[in-house]
Amino acid sequence: MAEDLAEQDKVTTEQAVLDRLSAESASGGFHCTLDADHSVTHISRSGTLMVSFATLENTLQVTRSGLPVGLDFVEEKNWSLLHFASRSDSWFRAQSVYAFIDGLVDDAFFEGFDRVIFFGAGIGAYAACAYSVAAPGATVLAIAPQATLDTSRAGWDMRFPEAKRLHFDTRYGYAPDMVEGAQNAFILYDPYRALDHVHASLFQGPNITRLRCRHLDGLIEYALHEMDLMHRTIEMAASGTLTEQGFYKLLRARRTHSRYLRTLVYALGKRNRPTHVATVCKHVLNNGMGGPFFRKNLASARETLSRYGKLPDWMAEEDTGS
Repeated sequence: MAEDLAEQDKVTTEQAVLDRLSAESASGGFHCTLDADHSVTHISRSGTLMVSFATLENTLQVTRSGLPVGLDFVEEKNWSLLHFASRSDSWFRAQSVYAFIDGLVDDAFFEGFDRVIFFGAGIGAYAACAYSVAAPGATVLAIAPQATLDTSRAGWDMRFPEAKRLHFDTRYGYAPDMVEGAQNAFILYDPYRALDHVHASLFQGPNITRLRCRHLDGLIEYALHEMDLMHRTIEMAASGTLTEQGFYKLLRARRTHSRYLRTLVYALGKRNRPTHVATVCKHVLNNGMGGPFFRKNLASARETLSRYGKLPDWMAEEDTGS
């Protein structure tokens, strides 16, 4: 897979991403510029189509190869791909994108595929939800999507001041309404990030499955790549086998994931839970996964608890980690 490329093979510029997409489409499909900010690439392979949306900056930062994750499925699973790329944080709110999607609908493009999955994270997740209305019966996998940034409906979210110049009250606008025709829509979010939680709660309906990704520090997409769970999650969603129970079973991998464990310790500390902090830090250190951060927090937790009496034997024991 593209994620397994050696570090020296990683794509490092936005233009290189676009050049690679264009080259991949040459054997069947197309690559075209929609406007100064947006481009779209179609790679034609099998009857399974992945429709993905991402800013070029996010693609370069998140994937190990620096390339859209959809290319992995083209290469390894023979999936078809329709990838929308943006040079800016546009949320894909552009007339050129509307017109292109309209054209696909007029041409019954999506009806030519057996399975269609819309995928994105953050800005791309909003777009994946919003444009999924073009392919009724599709599956949507959206990581931390915004429901809308229309100030009349989401004025409480002030994180994206640049979005104030965009219009979320026109066509393909309110994402929760746009996913009503999807067969399944999986919304991944961190419930401890309050605004992401509110956006996720706006997605309602029998076809909606909200999947909690606790303590991933607002970097769910990045963490899933680090834990080698992204591909399995996408494949399970596309095949119709993704369930809450199955996803949470996959997510057990976070028990050995440094980013999650650090964020968990930080969150427990903020909630004044020294016993829980000590438990996590002992687990990490005794399994050889930790270092100064966990030693420092374990020492702090011990000091706090010692004020209230003798430490339990398990906490007083020196950790066996390196």
